[in-house]
Amino acid sequence: MTGGDIAGLIAAGVFLILVALLAVPIIKLGGVFDELRRSIRESTDEITPTLAETQVTMAETNKQLAKVDAITTNVHEVTSNVNSLVALTAATVGGPLIKLAGFSAAAVAGFKALRPERSRRK
Repeated sequence: MTGGDIAGLIAAGVFLILVALLAVPIIKLGGVFDELRRSIRESTDEITPTLAETQVTMAETNKQLAKVDAITTNVHEVTSNVNSLVALTAATVGGPLIKLAGFSAAAVAGFKALRPERSRRK
């Protein structure tokens, strides 16, 4: 064996040790990736039904919001109609009531003017 052969054997031995030392972390890293894959699969299995339920809930919520929107629109129309009715009633009844109040005030003033003043007793 020559010096070059011995150097080649030493280099091969060092390379073998290096490969053995690097194999352990690579194997552990593979285990981490397997665990990560398993965890993602379990999370997906748990999240998928939840997302389906959420989608159903959102659809039902949108239906209920459409109903509430219709109710709100109807309430707005009723409020506008009541407001118009109150304004019409005030205009219809208010004018004669003001005239009646004016007539009543004039009548009271007239009766007071016709009635003699009573002197106070001491």
